[in-house]
Amino acid sequence: MKDLITASGHCLCGAVSMSVRVNRQNVAACHCQMCRTWGGGPLLALETVNEAQIEGEENITVYASSDIAERGFCRRCGTHLFYRFKEGGHYGIPAGLVDGGEAWTFDTQIFIDEKPHWYAFANSTRDLTGRDVIEAYTKDTS
Repeated sequence: MKDLITASGHCLCGAVSMSVRVNRQNVAACHCQMCRTWGGGPLLALETVNEAQIEGEENITVYASSDIAERGFCRRCGTHLFYRFKEGGHYGIPAGLVDGGEAWTFDTQIFIDEKPHWYAFANSTRDLTGRDVIEAYTKDTS
């Protein structure tokens, strides 16, 4: 395994900044209906976030988007900051938020069973259904 990678970024207005450590250089595309509604298309996110340090937390609004997950955004400019499962400690951080030119690898698609048929990525990826994702990421990690 490669060393942990630290990536930093901030929202559009600069009110919230974050530094995340990831244990893989991978990016996943989420095709769930909520992500597509939230961002207008599939969410490209870092899915192996080991830790996140956030500054400006007073500027974050968290929306409970379902029984199992919630989404955070900057209350000043609306930048999407994360989604997280309420159980299991899993965070997804939009790749564009912390992309400083790292050599990310697009290798996974999640909620593939909700992907519309009108688009497709060319990469060969590991594909997980919604059920696969929920089982993998909502297990108690304590």
